[in-house]
Amino acid sequence: MECVFVQIRCVPGETYSVADEIVLRELHSELFSTSGDFDLLLKMYIPKDEDIGLFINDNLRTIKGIERTLTTLTFKAF
Repeated sequence: MECVFVQIRCVPGETYSVADEIVLRELHSELFSTSGDFDLLLKMYIPKDEDIGLFINDNLRTIKGIERTLTTLTFKAF
């Protein structure tokens, strides 16, 4: 499994509905509400045999209310 973090900017007023949909789709390991340029921080594990970009496009970016995402790949846990 590949651990990635995805910051999510939501359409104003849609943050809670976006978070609810992420939970319903069981995409997350952890999901946080954040301050700053993005509204949510999602920690997820993607199967090693999946294309990360395609997985995010097909499973996350299809959620209504998501305006923008920023994905951070991880390499090693300390």
